[in-house]
Amino acid sequence: MASSLPANSSPHLLRVLGIWSAASIVVGTVIGSGVFLVPSNMIAKVGSVKMLFVVWVVAGVLSLFGALTYAELSAAMPEAGGEYVYLNAAYGPFWGYLYGWTQFSVAKSGSIATLAAGFYTYLTVFLPVLAQPALVTPFMIGPNHSRFEIHYGQLVAIGVILILAGVNYVGVRVGGNLQILVTLVKVLLICGIIAVGLFSGKGDFSHFSQHIPSVGGVAGFFAAMVSALWAYDGWNNVSMVSSEIKEPGRNLPRALILGTLAVIGIYLLINVAYFYVLTPGEVAGSERLAANMMSHLYGSTAAAAVSVAVMISIFAALNGSILTGSRVPYAMARDGLFFKTAAKVHPKFLTPGNSVIMLCLWSSVVVLSGWYDDLYNFVIFGSWILYLMTTLSVFVLRKKQPDLVRPYRTLGYPIVPVLFVAVAAFLLVSTVQTRPRESLMGLFLMALGVPFYYYWKSRRGK
Repeated sequence: MASSLPANSSPHLLRVLGIWSAASIVVGTVIGSGVFLVPSNMIAKVGSVKMLFVVWVVAGVLSLFGALTYAELSAAMPEAGGEYVYLNAAYGPFWGYLYGWTQFSVAKSGSIATLAAGFYTYLTVFLPVLAQPALVTPFMIGPNHSRFEIHYGQLVAIGVILILAGVNYVGVRVGGNLQILVTLVKVLLICGIIAVGLFSGKGDFSHFSQHIPSVGGVAGFFAAMVSALWAYDGWNNVSMVSSEIKEPGRNLPRALILGTLAVIGIYLLINVAYFYVLTPGEVAGSERLAANMMSHLYGSTAAAAVSVAVMISIFAALNGSILTGSRVPYAMARDGLFFKTAAKVHPKFLTPGNSVIMLCLWSSVVVLSGWYDDLYNFVIFGSWILYLMTTLSVFVLRKKQPDLVRPYRTLGYPIVPVLFVAVAAFLLVSTVQTRPRESLMGLFLMALGVPFYYYWKSRRGK
């Protein structure tokens, strides 16, 4: 929706997103495909249903502690870019840029590509041809050194990304309203899946006391934690669009905290439904968990209906990721650390339209590459280093900028951010030990941004 500006006023982003839009960004971007996939991997790591729930709770509390901390930062500095802004203020432009580089080049683009690929994967239930290659090349540059192939489904995934790019190009209010709608539909459908599972009368609570062979121990616990945190990832996204939230000092903390609490509740309930209907062994062997649960209860028709619900869930997460992620390159360009055109606000639609297009085009390239799963796994390690630094910035900024107006102060300070930092640090150390290749690749991908930072810095002001 276009908005009018006063005469002689340059285009700028407007605060048009209310509390419901902000909360739907939190819930909608967090609940994507993860909760339908990761319980299978998690139970294989911990072996015990009870321990699996402990992992879900610990990961949820950790995410909540992060949300409580981010709430102070976002309310005090409600500008586009989220962590880019906070890291810049606390440690200087280099660290802000490194976050922005990681987000644009790999993390957010990889997330968008992964979600779009997940969308077409579920669509293959109805259109199996999407799994077939449209083009096979002789070049051995595909994942795992395979031939580079382009599947019909990848083209569909790109089409979905570009459609949502168009939606978010023409107005943040349009994108925000779409986010509310699809998130509401998604939550209602997931609640329906939970209710059908729990009230079917065809399950058995004895499943919760069963065990299966697993990695176990501390290594298994933290491996499961990585999966759970991937499912919770995205609670921080609303901070990226802070400059377009109405009454940010009040609405941003509310959205972050209430949205994260809602996600924790939904995740725990749907896992109760999974393990009530299916045994731990059946969960561990499932590739489409919610669909398999419904198929177990009511056959293939019910499983197909769940596939539709999952696609709606992914669609909401995809829209939220594009809406929020496009504000990071916009913020970088505004500071002279990215292509200048990305900082332009559309004179009619009042959106960072060029930034939206750039992010979506690069995400489409990542979709075609077929490397999105590996890229996203590589960058989780680096992203958590930056999350840890962002949380520490609460302490840094309280000392560095004591007079900064803080409409909200972190509940439980300093214990809450300290616990978040401690667990995040332990998680990073565990990841280095258990997944050294992914950790080193994550650091390498972040380091690739260093020469680009000095390039843009040298051009700033020219």
